Amino acid sequence: MASAPRIVAELGRPETPQETADRKAASSAAYRSSKTFRNLIAALIVTVAVVAVVYLGVPRGSLAEPEPVDVAAAAAQVSASLDHTILVPTVPADWRANSARVEGQMWRVVYAPASGYVRVAQAIDAPDGWVQTELGGYAPTGSVTISGIDWDEYRIPSAGRTDSVSYALATDAGTDVVLVYGDTDADTAAIAAGGVADQIRALREETP
Repeated sequence: MASAPRIVAELGRPETPQETADRKAASSAAYRSSKTFRNLIAALIVTVAVVAVVYLGVPRGSLAEPEPVDVAAAAAQVSASLDHTILVPTVPADWRANSARVEGQMWRVVYAPASGYVRVAQAIDAPDGWVQTELGGYAPTGSVTISGIDWDEYRIPSAGRTDSVSYALATDAGTDVVLVYGDTDADTAAIAAGGVADQIRALREETP
């Protein structure tokens, strides 16, 4: 026995075959849309889970600091290649050597003490005016004796600093000139200067 046509309350009459087809099509579309949305949410949850696993599974932490430079070994190589005595500063064990190399006719070691930095430079057969060139034209502001060596002292005002150099010491070492300078104070620079005092005397004695 055939069922009676479905009466639609809003219409107050049985729905036509076309209205029945439209209603079913709309219901199917709503179901498919709901299923697509649920699938999208599920995919998003899976993606977030994968990202969380990768993030938590990858070890993190600060990068390891590079090994400090072997100043003595580098100086020995330079000394052999130039056939010239090269300074090896004696500094506190906690001063990190970041660089030790030749730049033209200059041997330079860069140290990182507790704060700032200190450079110890040796200009081989230094030309006249080399120190002033390195320090941006500044003249000595005084002198100081460290471990028996007399040094010209440079206190560079903040307004005129180049390369963050605030303090410097300079002295001759035979035909060479030694410059201790950097973003540092007098006490720290004096430690570096004292660490090359004996070698400066030796260089002076080598000069005829």
